[in-house]
Amino acid sequence: MTKKRIYSKYAKEAALLLGQQIKLARKKRKWSEANLAERAGISRATLQKIEAGEMTPGIGLVFEVAVLVGVHLFEQDSQRLSTCIDLTQSKIALLPKRIREQTKVADDDF
Repeated sequence: MTKKRIYSKYAKEAALLLGQQIKLARKKRKWSEANLAERAGISRATLQKIEAGEMTPGIGLVFEVAVLVGVHLFEQDSQRLSTCIDLTQSKIALLPKRIREQTKVADDDF
């Protein structure tokens, strides 16, 4: 039996907001659900889940649908997005490669 995944309220609200923005952009373009689903290479049912803010569709699918209807996820300018990626990667490179939990408690009671 599969354990049901629990998401934070913030994550659920963010997914709902993104789904609603996708739906609004699709309707502004006067595209049907079937039309957008075909363009994205997904089923209409999957598109309905995305627009409803469900957490089950893959993040790649959600991002691709958002791009197709013109919903900007981070930066509108692709060069700025690349710069942000490079900056984040350089910060990650400065951090330790591994993070281990401390297993031993130091006895510092003198």
